[in-house]
Amino acid sequence: MEYKGKPYPPIYFFVSLTLMIALHYLAPIYQLLSTPLRYTGIPLVVGGICVAAVAAGAFLRVGTPVVPFEKSTVVMTSGLFRFTRNPMYLGMVMALVGVALFLGSAAAFLPIPIFVWLIRYQFISREEEFLEELFGEEYLTYKGKVRRWL
Repeated sequence: MEYKGKPYPPIYFFVSLTLMIALHYLAPIYQLLSTPLRYTGIPLVVGGICVAAVAAGAFLRVGTPVVPFEKSTVVMTSGLFRFTRNPMYLGMVMALVGVALFLGSAAAFLPIPIFVWLIRYQFISREEEFLEELFGEEYLTYKGKVRRWL
């Protein structure tokens, strides 16, 4: 399975992030959180970036590609992959939620479900099909034990 001509997940992440910030400043619907509560977003941003980076590092350590739809060499089942099949995507979502909390406005939350939907249908479902074809029963067993997100 090839993936040509479309942006990769980090592009969707940065577009969502940019849209969140723009909506917050240009169309602030409602300020949900006061300033002290807004700081709760910082640990989520840091944690999300760390989750995504640790997962990407695990791919690199075992020599399997991080880029979607390139031929994987192994089914990752250790580390963060014991808890979620998609820690890199989960990390991106965590970071986006953290930024939305930090911004504190309802408008900042609007791009997040769109990002999740795009990632789910443009990448995750297609990657799962790809991995099932590539690894067969090994991936199906893993998929039966570990949830997609958490």
